[in-house]
Amino acid sequence: MEPSISRSVEIAAPVEAVWALVTDLPGMGRFSPENAGGHWVAPATGPAAGAGFRGTNRNGRREWRTRVRVITCEPGRRFTFDVRSPFGVRVSRWSYEFAPAGDGCLLTEHWYRVGNWFIRRILGPRVTGRADRPGFNTHSIEHTLRAVKAHAEAVTQAA
Repeated sequence: MEPSISRSVEIAAPVEAVWALVTDLPGMGRFSPENAGGHWVAPATGPAAGAGFRGTNRNGRREWRTRVRVITCEPGRRFTFDVRSPFGVRVSRWSYEFAPAGDGCLLTEHWYRVGNWFIRRILGPRVTGRADRPGFNTHSIEHTLRAVKAHAEAVTQAA
């Protein structure tokens, strides 16, 4: 499956530090314009293949929850998860790739649009308030990558 959108950013911070930020799903809300965090579902307490997560997202006064399952968790290399509606319908896949680059790493974020026409054209826009999901996710990915970069580099410089 090819990603619908991919963007990359070079970050002057160790890959381990960037990995820790991206795989901290409860804390990702500090970087994202839509994601507001969430919590790991027991018995999961952190990122691992098969781990469950309940996410919260916001667009203005709209708020919705998602069910997430980690698909791939290869520390320092790849982190992938599927997102489903509260009813279990798969709506997207997100993946992050990490690679050494310069004095730090290259972080690439991918969004895979999945789901049927009903999710894409009817349910998704009604729940999220976003008719142009690909357009918004392009903005969202770029925003998230800039925010992760700024945070990781500030922490690295302070250390």
